[in-house]
Amino acid sequence: MLLVVPDCSDKVLAPETVLKQRKHAQKSAVEKAAAAAAAKKQRSQKRQVIFKRAEQYVKEYRQLERAEVRLRRQARQTGSFYVPAQPKLAFVVRTKGINKIAPKPRKVLQLLRLLQINNGVFIRLTYATTQMLQIITPYAAWGTPNLKTVKELIYKRGYAKVNKQRLPISDNRIIEENLGKYGIICIEDLVHEIYTVGPNFKIANNFLWPFKLSNPNGGWAKRKVRHFIEGGDVGNREDKINALIRRMN
Repeated sequence: MLLVVPDCSDKVLAPETVLKQRKHAQKSAVEKAAAAAAAKKQRSQKRQVIFKRAEQYVKEYRQLERAEVRLRRQARQTGSFYVPAQPKLAFVVRTKGINKIAPKPRKVLQLLRLLQINNGVFIRLTYATTQMLQIITPYAAWGTPNLKTVKELIYKRGYAKVNKQRLPISDNRIIEENLGKYGIICIEDLVHEIYTVGPNFKIANNFLWPFKLSNPNGGWAKRKVRHFIEGGDVGNREDKINALIRRMN
């Protein structure tokens, strides 16, 4: 009786389902690699656009500053006075809690999104908003922030309002997804729109959650309910608001 020994060189055919799974896995791997390469290229291009915009903004800020200095020097040389343009941007900080506030100031504080003590928001200065600020004078401090203050607030305390949720601005993607259709794709675009009070200021400002600041280092004045010019803390303090924000940021 002869024994038939199987030939080990013969290949064992894999089931058809296994072959399909392998083919699908290879196709998926190729597609993922292509998508990753495309995403990497897109991120690189977007970074270049962001860097160019940032350089353009820095150039614009320097030109504005130099123009201000030049006008002041010309006025001094001619013996006249230089009157700067009226500010378009203000930063408002609530200095009082929720107790013992009349209904009208309470409503104005609510409209300005100042719901808690030490909350702060940017506002566009118009006749209407100026009248609203006059109503809440005993309960808030405001002034004109400079570029450094705007940057520090947004970079350090900036939170986005997305689907009624408070999210930290940890990535430019959050800004692009919500404000990309308005030409705002990065945090530098957001700072520029706020500081220059651009055409999309209202949308960009509503995108920012009201800033939650700390109590100022060194504390408030002894009688903070008095006006700033009387030794207190409330009311309009113009450019002196920058020092207060640095103590609270």
